[in-house]
Amino acid sequence: MIIGIDIRSLMSAQKTGVGEYTYELLRALFTNHPEHKYILFANAYTKQSLDLPKYNPDQVDIVFTRIPNKVLNASLLLLQYPKLDTLLCKKTKGNIKKLDYFFSPNIGFCALSATCKQVLTIHDLSFVLYTSCLTKKRQLWHYMLQPKKQCQRADIIITPSYNTKRDVEDVFGIKKEKVHVLYPGLSHIFYNTTRANTIQIKEKYHLPKKYILFLGTIEPRKNILRLISAYTKSNIRKNGYALLIAGSIGWKCKDVLQKIGNTKGVSYIDYIPEADKPGIYTNASLFVYPSLYEGFGFPVVEAMAMGVSVITSNRSSLPEVVGDAAYLVNPNNEEEIALGIKQLLFSEELAQRGKEMGKKHAQKYSWNATASQFLTYLKQQI
Repeated sequence: MIIGIDIRSLMSAQKTGVGEYTYELLRALFTNHPEHKYILFANAYTKQSLDLPKYNPDQVDIVFTRIPNKVLNASLLLLQYPKLDTLLCKKTKGNIKKLDYFFSPNIGFCALSATCKQVLTIHDLSFVLYTSCLTKKRQLWHYMLQPKKQCQRADIIITPSYNTKRDVEDVFGIKKEKVHVLYPGLSHIFYNTTRANTIQIKEKYHLPKKYILFLGTIEPRKNILRLISAYTKSNIRKNGYALLIAGSIGWKCKDVLQKIGNTKGVSYIDYIPEADKPGIYTNASLFVYPSLYEGFGFPVVEAMAMGVSVITSNRSSLPEVVGDAAYLVNPNNEEEIALGIKQLLFSEELAQRGKEMGKKHAQKYSWNATASQFLTYLKQQI
């Protein structure tokens, strides 16, 4: 097959969740399925280096346009030009007349020829179901992307969980036969952590001796304000436990940052590079992720893989993703979160059970299996 892939999510200096998803899927495809041709589409007005997995030049072509993103997005939205599949064929080495598929790893501005088949990943519908968690600017951005129309146009829709599959079918009225669940994998970096790495990370970030960890984008949907309140109510600071909030600044985060600054025992670390995440998790006494809504929830799987007990929400996809390997709480109930924190910190039996079951459960998420299933879905449509 000849597959065009939109890799604009890899253009950011700070790799987002979509960027990590795209990178790891590409790595598994390049390594395990060299029989296919992959044509990658990137765009940036200023010259940039691309962070790509190792690849064979005979198997991969990169089409890098130098159009200002605002101009390109406006043209794709208003003029439906350029047709990205046609552009890739024209600029690719060799005589390629047609793509078998164009793969969009996320909703983005896109225009394709009527005959080009599209695979579209929908990671979650938080921008529809939790609009109050978005700024007006972000709401406008998602409106302009026309997600329902994109889902209707796509030939195959990929979701990271059955919960998100149901959301796409119910909210956008998409036929269930068109929507396929494809669990993502665990990044390869979580298999290569040593004790030396762990000590190095502890020194690099001046980590507390004992801490509860939250890692994720700082935005209202992540429910960090209630987590901080639960930490205070648990009164575990007297036992030497700090609360460490780590992750990129998102939107509507002013209240969160103020509360971090005004609450004893709570500290904040900005964006954590992917390579440092295993050490941040491993040094933690407990990982708490009380998100209101997730399409999948990479951090809970990452924490489990590193042998850390996990508390997370009994909402959206999270119970599906963690199975019985995590402690589930009502994310709207601070007392319930606080109780979970105390139980997992002070019950050695519960904590050990969580660590062992979590580590075993995380092994089911493999990018190699994800890539193979991805191609199976495509072959079924040809």
